[in-house]
Amino acid sequence: MSQEKIIEELSILFKKYFGEEPSSISPFPHTASGRRYFRMKSEHKNAIGAFGKNKKENEAFISFSQHFEKKGIPVPKIFIEKDSTFYLQEDLGDETLMQRNVNTRKGKNIFPDELKSLYKKTIDQLILLQIEGGKGFDYSKCHPCEKFDQQSMTWDLNYFKYYFLNLSRLEFNEFLLEKDFKILVDYLLSTNTNYFLFRDFQSRNVMLVDNEPYFIDYQGGRKGALQYDLASLLYQSKAAIPQDIRNELLDYYIQQIKKQLPLKEDSFTSYFYGYLLLRFVQVLGAYGRRGLLEKMPYFIQSIPLALNNIKWWIENINLPIKTPYLISILKQLTELDKFKPYNKDNSKNKPLIVKIKSFSYREGYPQDDSGNGGGFVFDCRNIHNPGRYEPYKTLTGRDKSVQDFLNTKSHFPTFIQHVYEIVDKAVENYLERDFESLAVNFGCTGGQHRSVYSADSLAQHLTEKYGVKIHLEHVVQERKNWINEQY
Repeated sequence: MSQEKIIEELSILFKKYFGEEPSSISPFPHTASGRRYFRMKSEHKNAIGAFGKNKKENEAFISFSQHFEKKGIPVPKIFIEKDSTFYLQEDLGDETLMQRNVNTRKGKNIFPDELKSLYKKTIDQLILLQIEGGKGFDYSKCHPCEKFDQQSMTWDLNYFKYYFLNLSRLEFNEFLLEKDFKILVDYLLSTNTNYFLFRDFQSRNVMLVDNEPYFIDYQGGRKGALQYDLASLLYQSKAAIPQDIRNELLDYYIQQIKKQLPLKEDSFTSYFYGYLLLRFVQVLGAYGRRGLLEKMPYFIQSIPLALNNIKWWIENINLPIKTPYLISILKQLTELDKFKPYNKDNSKNKPLIVKIKSFSYREGYPQDDSGNGGGFVFDCRNIHNPGRYEPYKTLTGRDKSVQDFLNTKSHFPTFIQHVYEIVDKAVENYLERDFESLAVNFGCTGGQHRSVYSADSLAQHLTEKYGVKIHLEHVVQERKNWINEQY
C-alpha cells in the first residue's frame, strides 16, 4: 500500500477519534518488521498512527496493550483501530532508555546512579509485566505461537545457522550443532515457563516519559520463563552495560522477585545464563540477516559487541549441562578477524586527521588546504531531496524530520553504507602509513540537507569505529552563524 493511502486511512481514524483533522503527519524510519508509524498532530491532539500488513501481529499488539493497561502496566493506550490493519496509539515521545544510556555515558565505561535508577525502575515494571501481566492473559492471541517452547527455540537456532553461520563462511557440523542445541533447550524448558515473556526486551523498546519507563513493541510476546527478558535487557550489545552493573541489576531483580515468588537464587542464576546463551544465538541470527545480508550499518556495527559478550560468557560461565560443540562454534566466531573491532588505541598517537565537509555544487568544490590534494567527493544529488518539500525547506540534515525523510523515502541508508565501506579502507591504510590527512566531501544542491546528514553520519561512524581525529565543516551552513557540533 502506498504511503499516501496509509496516511489517508490514518487521517480518517484521527478525525473520527479526536474530532480534528491532523495538521502534520511525519513518518518514522522503516522498522525491521515492515510496520509503518507516523507522528500525527492537530491543534490540540497528537497520536502515533500505525499500519501493518500482518493482521495477526497487529491484533496481538492491540489485545496485549488493552490487557496491560487494565493491569496498570505502563504501555501506550490504544485509541482506535480499523480492520486490524490501521490503529492509533498514545504518543510517548522520542526518548528511549537506550538514548538516555548513550547520551548520559557519552561512550565512557561509566554508569551513573541516575541511569542505574532508571534500569531498576524498568526492572520493577518488567516484573509487573511478567507476573501480573501474565494473570488472565489470553495467550491464544499470541503470534506466531503461544509459548516460547522447543519449536520457538529451534527457530532461533535455524535463524543463527542460516543467517549468521552460513554468511560468516565458518564450516560447521549441523548434526553436532543441533544435538547440543537440543541439550540446551531441554535444560531451559526444565524451569518454570508460565510467565509472560516480552521476547525482545531491550532498552530501545523502553520509552521514557517524565523519567518513568513505558514499554512498546511487545507484539511478539508469549508464555515463557522469567530469565529470558532480563538477559535481553542486561546484555543488549549496544547498551554496553559494565559487567559489575549487570551483576548488581541481576541481583536486584532476584531480590525483587523473591518478594513475590519462592526462588532458589543459584538455580535461577544458572537458568539466567542458559537463557542468555540462547539470546546470544538469536541476536547473532538477527545481526546476520540485517547486517551481513541486508548490509544495514547499525547491525554490522553491533556484531563485534555481541561477540565480545559471548567471549565473556565462554570465559566465565559454566552450566550444569555440556554443549561442547555449540560452545566451540561460538568461540571460533569470536576469533574471526573479520568480526573483530578496530583497536582504537592504534589511532591515539597517529597524526591522521579526517577532514569531512558538506558543500553546495552551486558554489563549487571546497578548497583543499592539506597541500596533498586527493580525497573523496561523494555526490548526494542522486538521493531524493527533502528540500523540494515545504515542511523541510528551512530545516537542515541535523533535524530529525529530515533524517527520517532520508532514511524512509530515499536510498540514503544504502548510499551511506557504501561510503563507510570505501572510506574505512582508506582510513585503515592511512593509519598504517602514518598519513596526516584524508579529505571526504559530500555535495548536494544546496549544501543543506543530504550533504549535511551524510557528513555528520560519516563523522560519527569514524569516531565510533576508529577514534580518529575529525575536523567537520559544513561550508554553507557555517556561513549562517550555524553552531556546528564537533566529533
